Amino acid sequence: MDDEEALRSVVAERLTEEGFEVSQAADGTAALKALEGFAFDVIVSDLRLPGVDGREVIDAALARYPDIVAIVVTGYGTVKDAVEVIKAGAADFIAKPFQFDELRHVLNNALEQKRLKSENAYLHQQLDERFGLGSMVGKSAPMRALFQLIETVAPTTATILITGETGTGKEMVARAIHQTSSRHRERFVAINVSAIPETLLDAELFGHVRGAFTGAVAMRQGRLEQADKGTLFLDEVGTMPMPLQMKLLRVLQEREFERIGDSRTIRVDVRIVAATNADLLKMVKEGSFREDLYYRLNVIHVHLTPLRERPEDIPILVKRFIDKLSGDKRGEKPLGLSISQEAMRRLMSDPWPGNVRQLENAIERAIALLGSRRQIELTDLPPDLQTTADDAAKPMLEFPEQGVDLAVLVSKIEQEMIGRALARTDNNKGAAARLLGLKRTTLVEKLKRF
Repeated sequence: MDDEEALRSVVAERLTEEGFEVSQAADGTAALKALEGFAFDVIVSDLRLPGVDGREVIDAALARYPDIVAIVVTGYGTVKDAVEVIKAGAADFIAKPFQFDELRHVLNNALEQKRLKSENAYLHQQLDERFGLGSMVGKSAPMRALFQLIETVAPTTATILITGETGTGKEMVARAIHQTSSRHRERFVAINVSAIPETLLDAELFGHVRGAFTGAVAMRQGRLEQADKGTLFLDEVGTMPMPLQMKLLRVLQEREFERIGDSRTIRVDVRIVAATNADLLKMVKEGSFREDLYYRLNVIHVHLTPLRERPEDIPILVKRFIDKLSGDKRGEKPLGLSISQEAMRRLMSDPWPGNVRQLENAIERAIALLGSRRQIELTDLPPDLQTTADDAAKPMLEFPEQGVDLAVLVSKIEQEMIGRALARTDNNKGAAARLLGLKRTTLVEKLKRF
């Protein structure tokens, strides 16, 4: 926007040559009309315009499009006004007369700042949910430590090994690492090593050329090529056969491989995140997993704590699953379901051998059985969750022949169980009290007495 037609036309022409799509306006009224009909990315405006001045136009643009990049062009005597406009939200200003390279530099800097701001906002949206990162949630000490570790290691290029029991969410963590990294615009490619027969796994990972073996009727890219510039997630990597372990080691060391049946070397830029529920170090000692590959994969180790050791996360997970699974018929919005305290207490007391995946399945079953009811009850949970485990009612000790000092024995058992509850909850007295079936004040009094 500039009322000097010669200057305006030249700048528009040069910007077009630089790859921009440019619209022109000779006065503020025309500029406002253009802004009403199109969401421009950038506005370059002289402050002194006939009729409606540049300050009003820029204010209107920022009000309508808060993310628009506004560059102010100012003449002699209006620098102070330009500074005021920048305080109001403009990105930068440039003084007349100017060289085009100067405008290009200011414009590119402003666009880069906008890009960084947008990426930063996206990352914080992923990282700063109240109790989680992306689709992962939790407020326990282990989960807070996990979120911090992901935020720290994701921007690096280091290979990561994720360990944890089945159902703890290893692939979810791998996806969070990818989405929080600089590779988030590229592909996240996942492969479950244990789910693919050994005879097919080689071709699945590395690809093949036509005629490489019976049935290879066309060239096929492997998962490594598909993940170029992105992230390859190898789940259950401990089940990988020894010959393929050697090929994977070469990829980690040299970032190159050959398709089956091809002599041409292919280079890839891929970040590898591996996961396992097996003890790889034990497998190394037994000779079933290569030691050099183990250390190549285990550059950064991320261990996922089982759900039974962080019961305070269960209410948050339950709410997430209810919201996720209780949408209307079109899946557009949650239906406002709740869960009874009795059912919640039972969920928090279960050891959850299948971890988060098992909990989600239990909630899905409960919602399916609700009918027209709006609250999940204990009777909606799977049968094995509807009653307290039998072991809780069994005697904890055999009675010795010489008898016992019952008061001393009970006191020792009580102290032991309280200590374990506090250790499991990272010294959170409220959570420990819930595990023990006590009021928090009662637990505090017992701690004082002990």
